[in-house]
Amino acid sequence: MKKNLYRWLRVCLAVLLIPSIGWTQSVVITGRVTGAADNAPLPGTSVSLKGTTTGTTTDAEGNYRLTLANQANATLVISSVGYVAQEIAVGNQSVINAALVVDSRQLDEVVVVGYGTVRKSDLTGSLAQVKAKELNAFPATNVLQALSGRAPGVQVTQNTGAPGAGISVRIRGTNSIQGSNEPLYVVDGFPTSGSNPTIINNTDIESIEILKDASATAIYGSRGANGVVLITTKQGKSGKMQVDYEGSYSTQTLRKKLDLMNAREYATFYNEQATTDKVTPYFTQAQIDGFGEGFDWQDLIFRKAPMQTHNLTISGGNEKTRYSVGGSIFNQQGIVIGSDYKRYSLRANISSDVSRKLNLSYGATLTKITTSRQNSGGGNRGGSLISAAISAPPTLTPYNEDGSYRVLATAYPFISNVLTNPLNYIYQSSDDVDANRVLANAALTFKPFDGLAIKISGGIENSDDRTDSYTTTKFVNSQGSASVSTSRGMSLLSENTISYIKTIAVKHSISAVAGFTYQDFLSKSLNASGVGFLSDITETANLGSAATPGIPGTGYSLSTLLSYLGRVNYSYNNKYLATISFRADGSSKYSEGNKWGYFPSGALAWRVSEEEFMKNVPFITDLKARASWGLTGSQAIGAYATLNNLSAGKTVFDDALYNTFAPGTQLPGNLKWETTEQTDFGIDAGFLSNRFRLTLDYYIKHTRDLLNTVQLPSGFGFTSTIRNVGQIQNKGLEIGLEARILDKAFKWDVNGNISFNRSKVVKLNGGQDILGGSVGVTLISDAANLLREGQPMSVFYGYVENGYTEQGKVKYVDQNGDNVINQLDKTIIGNPNPDFIYGFNSAMSFRGFDLTFFVQGTQGNNLVNVSSINNTLDYGFGLNMPREVLYNHWTPTNTTAKYPVISRANSYNYSDRFVEDGSYLRLRNIQLAYNLPLQKMGVTWMRTAQVYASGQNLLTLTKYSWWDPETNSQGGANSIGQGIDHYSYPTSKSVTFGLRVGF
Repeated sequence: MKKNLYRWLRVCLAVLLIPSIGWTQSVVITGRVTGAADNAPLPGTSVSLKGTTTGTTTDAEGNYRLTLANQANATLVISSVGYVAQEIAVGNQSVINAALVVDSRQLDEVVVVGYGTVRKSDLTGSLAQVKAKELNAFPATNVLQALSGRAPGVQVTQNTGAPGAGISVRIRGTNSIQGSNEPLYVVDGFPTSGSNPTIINNTDIESIEILKDASATAIYGSRGANGVVLITTKQGKSGKMQVDYEGSYSTQTLRKKLDLMNAREYATFYNEQATTDKVTPYFTQAQIDGFGEGFDWQDLIFRKAPMQTHNLTISGGNEKTRYSVGGSIFNQQGIVIGSDYKRYSLRANISSDVSRKLNLSYGATLTKITTSRQNSGGGNRGGSLISAAISAPPTLTPYNEDGSYRVLATAYPFISNVLTNPLNYIYQSSDDVDANRVLANAALTFKPFDGLAIKISGGIENSDDRTDSYTTTKFVNSQGSASVSTSRGMSLLSENTISYIKTIAVKHSISAVAGFTYQDFLSKSLNASGVGFLSDITETANLGSAATPGIPGTGYSLSTLLSYLGRVNYSYNNKYLATISFRADGSSKYSEGNKWGYFPSGALAWRVSEEEFMKNVPFITDLKARASWGLTGSQAIGAYATLNNLSAGKTVFDDALYNTFAPGTQLPGNLKWETTEQTDFGIDAGFLSNRFRLTLDYYIKHTRDLLNTVQLPSGFGFTSTIRNVGQIQNKGLEIGLEARILDKAFKWDVNGNISFNRSKVVKLNGGQDILGGSVGVTLISDAANLLREGQPMSVFYGYVENGYTEQGKVKYVDQNGDNVINQLDKTIIGNPNPDFIYGFNSAMSFRGFDLTFFVQGTQGNNLVNVSSINNTLDYGFGLNMPREVLYNHWTPTNTTAKYPVISRANSYNYSDRFVEDGSYLRLRNIQLAYNLPLQKMGVTWMRTAQVYASGQNLLTLTKYSWWDPETNSQGGANSIGQGIDHYSYPTSKSVTFGLRVGF
């Protein structure tokens, strides 16, 4: 009896202990948290056990690992600011993934920053984001074209309208005189060495983040002074394989023609010039009457040109491995005959979780670019393609009766001797570029425990370019000339970082990153040429057949950059935020004692809307105040600028030729880094459940120790040296606004931005002015731009006109009252810097239809119309001109005319006559799209299908008299010559039809 009772008690005790035994067995839950809309990882997301303080946060890839004491009846709470929290019962699961839906009341996103990601709500610095949908709104040869007007504080200018032409980007103004003013471009974490990311196709990009203030850019140290553009390409996502295709076809045309004189007007005009100059008129009245309208040379060189794009992306994967592979073709024929731009690219991104602790990733982009150039900018009196097309007499046709090219330079006795038939440039000369680009990087990420990640990555950027230029023996006055130039650039990168993210007691969140990087930059070049060919058959394929070979030249440059970096982000209760970063850069370019530069930054942010006293302000959904300070830098010199370089030469001794080396003409200097100190104050606000969002930033930038070439006294032995000579200030205000106007069946979203920047030259070497840009035509030769203490950057400097003399010649203001017009009478005559730049985008949708339009513009900036110097004032050389010159020039009865007396005896100075208002408002893009209702149609093998029609540059409102106000002929990364139009290739307008489908 006792035995049975004892056995029964043992069984009951075991039954009672089973739950407690199970409770003491710990289980490990792992998973990944992403955004439901785009499947992008959500770092810093809170994952906790409901009703307890047990919890963790996701890492940079959205992964988490949580140990639970018991799995039974456990519920996970997964929450992230800006997303709807999820509660998930654990049950028997060991892997729990979550896709969080954006909270319409708290719109927030994860954005890319230097060496990591962060929630937009946790940003302490100034950052602008442009997403893939905006970047792909219209076809563009360069992704930077799509940035124009999209982000506050970012000014994008297309130097010319030629296919593949250079783009100038300025973030918060110009910072350097001699160094580059372009931002640093970082593609998938690789800081590229090129000034423009032409390697990337627009449709391959997921998003672009633009880092503007020092808190955001200081992590890039000596390359962050001009801002940083982070480009993230599309990554693979777990799930079924998806195939996406987008194709478009565009027709481009000249935006507008110049209103030039017809044949009758041309002949009348030059007869009047002959009468004024007391020579025999060139044309009889019978000839004038018989000319009619004459020949339109603009129609000869400009055409309707097609442009087409094809892009295919395949993506997918599972929880272990994800991939995204894409290929694209971009083919643009230019509106000038003989010009084109073609790009072929392949891209692959692969990420694989080898284990729970180890991840391998690889990304590569291969691009081939071919360009046939007919830009022919610049020129004088018809000596370039664009100049010739404007200047050629409408009384003449391009062909003789026998079909040969007409020689314009000898057609009339009064005509320019350099005026060339445009057919020569189009068909008898070529300038072709063949470029290959490779950008590849790989990374290994090891996570020994929750929150800690060690990343070792490396990459290579390689470019190989070859330019073949040939002028045939059929080109007027040509014996045949050829030149070939090749260049190779290679950059190797090694980055090694360790990052840590931790939440302590729920309210304290810390994330940190530290590391060291190494990057080198190698460039090589080779060029050769020859003149005098018996045949055009070989063109540039056999330079040895030239009668006069040119002297070949080579170039070589190697520099390295070693860096140490660190950043700490701290957040208390999602309310008080702080960021501290530091970077030390050591460059081989600088002399001993100055090779290292140190770039600290700090930022604070306060989410005011999280305070209790704001809870009773219902219309304010989110309010954050930011303040930051930091130092960034610029290298601004070549690889060997601080060394005493020797120049090769030849000399003769006793009738023998010897090779020599001698010191160069530039004295090496003991140089320091250019350093930019920036302070930023900002506000981010959301109203009415974030239906309206406002971003506002005020900044002040001081760039000191500016590097520039300084002339040395004669007899010094050296002609120049480079010195740290001055200081520049930029300050401004940026405003961005997003609004969800309607959110019912009819949806309407708008966003706009406006930016004001004021630059000032604070200090220069000895107070001496620096000249930049040029007005280089025979009639006038002068510097166009000026840097002067107390003035904005690159102002226009010349003479001021003061009406006409009694003979109808131009008079100039005697600024100093000495009754002599000379250099002392020059003054500031214009400013290429706009008062403000702006952009506005509207997107509406209803029952499958989408209508978007985007306008962009500048206000208050001036342009120097160098093109108009020859073609409105150079009266003695038979050049065609705008019609208004004939009808509005000085006569004894019209003394206030726009143009002076028609006489070849006139002389001119660079004056305010040529400075025009360059302000414009442009309808950059308008698109109507229809999304096919696939489900209603019973189509299950397609995810999405959209057809669209769009127009680019269809409307431009401007007072500028020439082809296009968006031009910068002498612009470039390190150019202070700004706002100059010298026979630039015109910008086109286009109509596009396209298709976007997903399978």
